[in-house]
Amino acid sequence: MPATPDDLFTLLQQAVALHASDLHLSAGLPPMARVMGALVPLGNDQARDGTASAMHALTHEVLRGMLTDLMNEDQHAQFMQGHEVDFAFAVPELGRFRANAFMQQHGCGAVMRHIPSGVPTLKALCTPAVLPELLKQVGLLLVTGPTGSGKSTTLAAMVQHLNTHTPQHIVTLEDPIEFVHTSDQCLITQREIGTHSHGFASALRAALREDPDVILVGELRDLETIRLALTAAETGHLVLASLHTRSAAASVERIVDVFDAHEKALVRTQLSEALVGVVTQTLCVTPASTEGTPHSARRAVFETLVATPAIRHLIREGKTAQIQSAMQTGAAHGMQTMAQAMREAGLVT
Repeated sequence: MPATPDDLFTLLQQAVALHASDLHLSAGLPPMARVMGALVPLGNDQARDGTASAMHALTHEVLRGMLTDLMNEDQHAQFMQGHEVDFAFAVPELGRFRANAFMQQHGCGAVMRHIPSGVPTLKALCTPAVLPELLKQVGLLLVTGPTGSGKSTTLAAMVQHLNTHTPQHIVTLEDPIEFVHTSDQCLITQREIGTHSHGFASALRAALREDPDVILVGELRDLETIRLALTAAETGHLVLASLHTRSAAASVERIVDVFDAHEKALVRTQLSEALVGVVTQTLCVTPASTEGTPHSARRAVFETLVATPAIRHLIREGKTAQIQSAMQTGAAHGMQTMAQAMREAGLVT
């Protein structure tokens, strides 16, 4: 891969120094970064009086040159033909970044998400205590939440936990590959959609013939992928997958609603038998005292659904409206609602 241009390196360096989750580049506008959930403009180096002026707007030509240097031939061809492309790249001393480049009204645009160096642990992320037990089962384990809530990080921590505790074959299907895993006790095969396979559905179909114990699906995007994921979960595999929903109950509804009306009853039965649990997360700003640092930070807070016999019955009967109540009283099984998790973390009173 070509060396990263010095000006882009500077922008990425500033974003990382600010602990930004994303760097936003848009032709016609100055560079911006998402810091603590809010977009802020990046500034030039501080002047003698201590102030920092905002950077000048990026031109289409300059930004296109930056992006072209980052892409390989296939990615550049996809960008030129389809006007959008996902890819990942690494920068020495800064780490890996997941990028989406696109065309917009004023020219090129791109969003680059920083992927921290090293794979996090479940303990470091303060994930639910029941999660290691759920990872010992076979079936479908979902990680859900809004965009930018850290789902990929939690999934990577799950893979790392399995990698250090069990001798299994893990196949990951990602778009693009974010955290790079080194096989420890597990054999880990990482496949990138668009580079190593044409789509999630075809990659998942192939994965079933690759003698996997665990399959990670970066995102359940369409009916065929969801159908194959349920099949894999039913046939003795642990399937880890992400979904864009804001609650555990909504995750169940989302999967069922993808199917046609005449299939819904069968899918509810399949899901009730295959589901292991749902972890829904969001990022919250925590006070400095909570984290033991002089600055505020963001941490993930988790809602947890465990597929107990009672929960399976509610899913099978289509009574998803009652799942929330079952979670509120399911602490003995490791369940908690988002409101309970917030209170336990001291983020609400």
